[in-house]
Amino acid sequence: MKDQKYLEMAMDQAKKGLGQTWQNPLVGAVIVKNDQVLAKGYHRRFGEKHAEIDAISHLKNEKEATGATIYVTLEPCSHQGKTPPCVNKIIELGFKRVVIGQIDPNPQVSGKSVERMKQHGIQVTNLDNSKSLNPAYNFYFKNGRPLITLKYAMSLDGKINQKSGYRTKLTGKYTFKDTQKLRLMNQAILIGENTLKIDDPKLTVRTNPLFPPYRVVLIHDSRELNLQQSIFKSEGPTYILTNYKNEQHLPENVHVVVDETWTPKKIIDFLTKQGIQSLLIEGGSHIHADFVKSGLVDQLIAYVAPKLIGGSGLPSVFGQGISEMLDFKIEKISQLGSDLKVFAKRVY
Repeated sequence: MKDQKYLEMAMDQAKKGLGQTWQNPLVGAVIVKNDQVLAKGYHRRFGEKHAEIDAISHLKNEKEATGATIYVTLEPCSHQGKTPPCVNKIIELGFKRVVIGQIDPNPQVSGKSVERMKQHGIQVTNLDNSKSLNPAYNFYFKNGRPLITLKYAMSLDGKINQKSGYRTKLTGKYTFKDTQKLRLMNQAILIGENTLKIDDPKLTVRTNPLFPPYRVVLIHDSRELNLQQSIFKSEGPTYILTNYKNEQHLPENVHVVVDETWTPKKIIDFLTKQGIQSLLIEGGSHIHADFVKSGLVDQLIAYVAPKLIGGSGLPSVFGQGISEMLDFKIEKISQLGSDLKVFAKRVY
């Protein structure tokens, strides 16, 4: 019971790094000795010290670590990255015990640190219950591609706008706040050509995180881009996936990638090579349909507004059909003001 209590404390620490760790996982750490918490820490920012070292830095004296237990939400790293291996410091300071929330799925680490610590006489316990902190990180290393979430707002009759070619505002301010948090939790956002032209979105996170998500736009001909649109007037890495080479002068943060035929698989392969672990597909309905047909949807978030559109309103997923339905399990339904949020996970 005590182990679980301290690990939950470490998980609370880890969550403080949300939106700042980029392609590194959220990690928290708590140092305990004689049932007293001596220090806490977390991975604050990509490229900076990891949670274990952050916690150690808050000790009054490093000698306090001798004989202590450190609770870490993820197996300590054992390789040299932007920072030295954390496992070295844990061994050097003489920790008696290490309790982890899960094995690191990254093959550079996976199980290696646990073995090293055991070889040096450190007791290691894996509670295996902190995977909820980093679902995309875990998915990426298990499946070799990003975790893909389909997101849309719709009316009670499943429509996303009243009339083709025009934007319809459906949801309220609480849903807007939730979508901002959703963007913060993803490393890339994908939209199509119609969404770019009709909605003119910035695809930014209003809190201005240090590492904003990649903005990815699928467009037929980059030569026809309207550079007065909002997406070209804000900072953050932007990728235009197109069939034709660009002939305009674009901002430095905008990159054009050409392929004769962009398919969902090619898009995902491209993002995987960029190290992107999570993709949020915001629209439109034809891109939704393409990804559904390809089977490349892992999670779905639908915001349902208490409105009826009827008539010829555009459905949330519209395009090529599929021979077999995709099965999902509804994980949570929550109220956001007058709207409903439905979160579902794919059943494989």
